[in-house]
Amino acid sequence: MIIAKTVSELRAYLVQRRAGGKHLAFVPTMGNLHAGHLKLIEVARKLADIVVASIYVNPLQFGANEDFDAYPRTPVDDCAALEAQRVDLLFTPSDREMYPRGRETQTTVEVPGLSEMLCGAFRPGHFRGVATAVNRLVNLVQPDLALFGKKDYQQLLVIRLMVSDLGMPVEIVGVETVREHDGLAMSSRNNYLSPQERQAAPRLYAVLGAVRDRILKERASPAGAEQEALAALAAAGFRPDYVSVRRQDDLGVPTPEDKKLVVLAAAWLGRMRLIDNLEFETTGKIPV
Repeated sequence: MIIAKTVSELRAYLVQRRAGGKHLAFVPTMGNLHAGHLKLIEVARKLADIVVASIYVNPLQFGANEDFDAYPRTPVDDCAALEAQRVDLLFTPSDREMYPRGRETQTTVEVPGLSEMLCGAFRPGHFRGVATAVNRLVNLVQPDLALFGKKDYQQLLVIRLMVSDLGMPVEIVGVETVREHDGLAMSSRNNYLSPQERQAAPRLYAVLGAVRDRILKERASPAGAEQEALAALAAAGFRPDYVSVRRQDDLGVPTPEDKKLVVLAAAWLGRMRLIDNLEFETTGKIPV
């Protein structure tokens, strides 16, 4: 595996490997890799001839009181894991390589509307930071496809809409969430959980399943199921930000005619903010 630390090194590699019409897949990450990230690499390897990954902890997507400085960084273990997965090149840019004129004067990318709901309402500017970094990385790598996990469902849709609106010639591939044996979605921040919190954490995914079942099996309204879920999370020791049933394609509030739905949630457990989601499909009209 080649490691490129600068844009010039990255481009020199890509010029050599682009010959012959080979397809290139890109997996951007913030490091501290787990099985969810490695699943992205596994899928990328099946879909393309060349796999490029990146590790960059993007400061633009962290709020003033968030965990940028404390975010777990494990470069040695990450490199070993990516090499074992036969990644062709790892791009590890510095802040200077990512934002040559500095963060404060960096041109930014914003996807209005979609970026301001749900997690965007609780983390102002977060998705602007995500879109800006992903836009720059994709433009530098110029892949045929880029892969993102469905755990960050809103992020996936923000990136898809950005790519569509800007006419970027890249296919965005969403990969299913990888979970622990008890249902907890894998996350680089899961090590923030205390043993007691880790035992309680799978309750979030269980509550999402209960929302789905209330709508599909008991014909409950989304609003009613959401309120029950919020109460259940609070009773289990969470501090929920939201539980919301939305359309899968644009996260709009569903109408009775909508079939493809997703229930999304964000909730604090101790000092960790957990997010998760569950897609499902109805066969008849949903009550409102």
